[in-house]
Amino acid sequence: MTRLRRPIYLERDRLSQFPNSHIVLLRPSMCFMLAQTPDPLTLKDALPDFSRTTHIFLPINDCRNVEIAEGGSHWSLLLVSVVDGKAFHYDSLSPSNYDDALKTANKMSILLGRRLDFVNMEDSPQQQNSSDCGVYVCLQMKHLLLKRLLVANTKEMVTMSLGNKDVDANKGRKKMLKIIDEFRREGEKRRS
Repeated sequence: MTRLRRPIYLERDRLSQFPNSHIVLLRPSMCFMLAQTPDPLTLKDALPDFSRTTHIFLPINDCRNVEIAEGGSHWSLLLVSVVDGKAFHYDSLSPSNYDDALKTANKMSILLGRRLDFVNMEDSPQQQNSSDCGVYVCLQMKHLLLKRLLVANTKEMVTMSLGNKDVDANKGRKKMLKIIDEFRREGEKRRS
């Protein structure tokens, strides 16, 4: 009998190992709600408490129709560095989501009660097709979180550039499929 290995989640498994990190991974539905709400302060009770947060990761989607649950055609990543007052935007089909990310950064600025300088990361790795944007967001988020923010000394400056980062979307997609399959098998095992 093969024992299934439980998949590792960034938020639950990796980020929880750093209780003093104060990093928030905002879910796509919350990011969409934030982007579509005229006054972001009305969402304060629905969102995490950002008072001690140092960084916020926000997946950005270009959907503008609140009546379509799975709308939009492109994803990008916005990383808000609250401590630096900057919002870094990573778009693998640049400049596709520039306006959506800028709008969300402005709303985060209102929520945080402080100015955020918007930095469109021109050196973001670019996808070679029209279907890898979600994989790019996941891989970039993982890299920035695990290889940059969580390993940095609090006094050192961390580069947010991904200019020399090679993104292997095929490998990332296979890993995601493997995780999904592990969950499927775990569920089947529990039901039997």
